[in-house]
Amino acid sequence: MDACAELAALAGRVGAEASSPRDFLLTLGTEAAGIRRGPLWMLDAALAGRNRLPGRGFAPPFDDGSNGQARHFAGTAVSAARLGASVTRWVSVRLRRDPLDSADGRLGEKAITFAGLVLTGELPVSDTPGWIAENLCGEHPPA
Repeated sequence: MDACAELAALAGRVGAEASSPRDFLLTLGTEAAGIRRGPLWMLDAALAGRNRLPGRGFAPPFDDGSNGQARHFAGTAVSAARLGASVTRWVSVRLRRDPLDSADGRLGEKAITFAGLVLTGELPVSDTPGWIAENLCGEHPPA
């Protein structure tokens, strides 16, 4: 199984036990990116988390040639859940130096969108594995 497929499967497992959309995103950030849930989460995020799902498998627009795209997506999604879209985007572009037209920039935008959809309930937690598979993985064109 590739890292993108593993991320989708992890979303299913985490979602089955999550008590809320926010809880789902925080747990996904812990399990996929090594970003703790408590007050030290920002330290983990600033240090780019840990690569808990190393590997490839992301669609070409999101593939930067590294084995850390699952971590990047989950870390950005949890940051968006905690800080909001605008602050997360600013940090991504200005501090992490991921231009919006780069693989990491496009993946970060998808993560921000994903977090927003989950938090508003527009994307039910139970549908997140399919969303990840359809929008991020393999040769599927990004939606």
